[in-house]
Amino acid sequence: MRKKIVILSGAGMSAESGIKTFRDADGLWEGHDIMEVASPIGWAKNPELVLDFYNKRRAQLFEVEPNKGHFQVAALEKEHEVYVITQNVDDLHERAGSTNVLHLHGELLKVRSTKHYHEVYDWKTDLNLGDVDSDGNQLRPHIVWFGEEVPAIEEAAQIVENADILIVIGTSLQVYPAAGLINYAKHHIPIYYIDPKPATLYDIPNPVTVIPMNASEGMEFLLEKL
Repeated sequence: MRKKIVILSGAGMSAESGIKTFRDADGLWEGHDIMEVASPIGWAKNPELVLDFYNKRRAQLFEVEPNKGHFQVAALEKEHEVYVITQNVDDLHERAGSTNVLHLHGELLKVRSTKHYHEVYDWKTDLNLGDVDSDGNQLRPHIVWFGEEVPAIEEAAQIVENADILIVIGTSLQVYPAAGLINYAKHHIPIYYIDPKPATLYDIPNPVTVIPMNASEGMEFLLEKL
């Protein structure tokens, strides 16, 4: 029977591809304080540092490939209606073949105007000071930084509300508002939570199956159940 399956994926989804998780145990990301490179304050203080940081992340994307977990998520589309809601800014879900992907926190391969939010451009090379939009405004990474609104959150909530099955992969469920999306699931639907170090889920009325494995192992295990 064809079902509507919604995937919520986080940094652990891409970890097996060699992309570092957003925040290591020491609170740094690639050696940088998060607020220096992922906040409006950091951008205002040192835009060159921020641009250099994302230029390196963008370049790294072309050196990595989707992992088995990404391909297993994409394979679900053969038999089900699948929606991927990801906190990741890479394009590995798309490259693996997933066709309905919503990026909550932006995309590395896009940039946008600093003045006109909806003026977004595809971008695969370095972004530098002096790269501007059609009105001459500086371009910035198309990334949702700390302290900024998450424009896609309402659409994501509606997708979760309509799910028959919810699969959570590779996220600590600590970053809001993304972590709150599971609360929009209908109370009777099953939730599967795949993570080698799963967080404790409190006050969830749904039947929850915790699979303490990495993304590819957990998806392989789950596909046998589904």
